[in-house]
Amino acid sequence: MLAQPDKEAEQFALLRVLSERGDLSQRELSERLGLSLGKTHYVLHALLDKGLVKVRNFRRSRHKLNYAYVLTPSGLTEKLRLTKLFLRRKEAEFETLQEAIAQLRQELDQYGSDHRST
Repeated sequence: MLAQPDKEAEQFALLRVLSERGDLSQRELSERLGLSLGKTHYVLHALLDKGLVKVRNFRRSRHKLNYAYVLTPSGLTEKLRLTKLFLRRKEAEFETLQEAIAQLRQELDQYGSDHRST
């Protein structure tokens, strides 16, 4: 069963951020991703449940315990798979946009030549 595109996009975005900054809190991840804190928690726990991310505890200071999120080898593989899917999707969107732009330019050129002849 394929994951929904939005779900894949959210997981991909989170995997990308965690691969760069695994030390961010869920609140910081939420802000960076533009998702609600609850949605970020849900997506993060889905990745944890799948074994794509693991949590490590560390102490930032004597009084505060923090977490570091680390991509597992299967998490890195999934990030690569999602990167390929995302790139293909964006390339297809880009081609569609190029076609639409060309068509609009052609319409404007036609309108301009029609408009000049009157």
